[in-house]
Amino acid sequence: MGNSENEALLANVDEVASQLRNLLEKATMKNLTRDMLFSGGIDTSILATIVAKKERIRGFTCTFKEANALDTKYAKLMAERLNIEHYMNPFGEEQVFEAIPDVVKVLNSFDPMEVRNSITINIGLRFAKKYGVTKIITGDGADELFAGYHMYYRHVGNKEKLSAMLEKMWGIMAFSAGTLGKNLGIEVVQPFLDPEVQKFAMTMDPRYNVQEERGEVWGKWILRKAFEDVLPPEVRWRDKNPIEVGSGTTILPKYLATKISDSEFAAKKKKILETDNVTIRDKEQLIYYEAYREAVGVPHAKDPDARTCPQCNSNVADNAVVCPTCGAYPIAAGGRSITNENAYADNKD
Repeated sequence: MGNSENEALLANVDEVASQLRNLLEKATMKNLTRDMLFSGGIDTSILATIVAKKERIRGFTCTFKEANALDTKYAKLMAERLNIEHYMNPFGEEQVFEAIPDVVKVLNSFDPMEVRNSITINIGLRFAKKYGVTKIITGDGADELFAGYHMYYRHVGNKEKLSAMLEKMWGIMAFSAGTLGKNLGIEVVQPFLDPEVQKFAMTMDPRYNVQEERGEVWGKWILRKAFEDVLPPEVRWRDKNPIEVGSGTTILPKYLATKISDSEFAAKKKKILETDNVTIRDKEQLIYYEAYREAVGVPHAKDPDARTCPQCNSNVADNAVVCPTCGAYPIAAGGRSITNENAYADNKD
């Protein structure tokens, strides 16, 4: 994008930011509740500034106490700033193992990344339920709609590539909080996924999402600008961290690996392949699979004539590159797959 084109785009930034702010405020007020799953990230902090105008918020923050979770610092900062009634739940191993059967059963998945992220959400919802919560706000959708993930940054200024990547994301984006909440009798409110907010995000010039400022490239740039007067710099310019990083569950693969010896893992992996025809990739996935097998059963194709995952035999959509059941990535045409969770993670960060 040339300098003149960029200048023309940025000349309208105040108007675009104002429109977005108005839409998000209306979406939040439409189904208002004072209770929030609160990470202290930019998304939940934005929603909190809106809710705080009408209600004293009850914020619920859950972090894995075995890790140095980033959310703790930022959630405390924003809780003090907005006078939030703040409840912290530094959960441990016991709560993790209590959550795993629920998560794999409700989501019908033993995909390590999906389960790892959803463990925190499940624990957070259960924690909030103890305080009588029946309706709760989450920040779901902001990263998907407004290019929060790092994979977008390399295309700063490129309208065509940003559009193509975002449209692909919009076609596959899904969020576990609603499903997990429904299982617990909690209504999950997601203002960023309000139809009017989604429409705005999907028709806005995508270059407003990814811009350079302060010598760095930022995703969700238009969101940062829309609420820059109400967010402290530490939060406004907080980098994007996936749920597992913010909550600390990013250490779960190594942590859970200490619970199983190498010889036990090798024996179980071999037996599962022989008896269930399921490929287990690591010790973390083994723990999730054992819970899945007990709660759901052996994965299999409900439609044997349709496309199936080569690692777990579950049906997958024709255009899928990730198996939603086991997390195999990428799934290639013709039944092949290459297991590379790091590549998958790069696309989710």
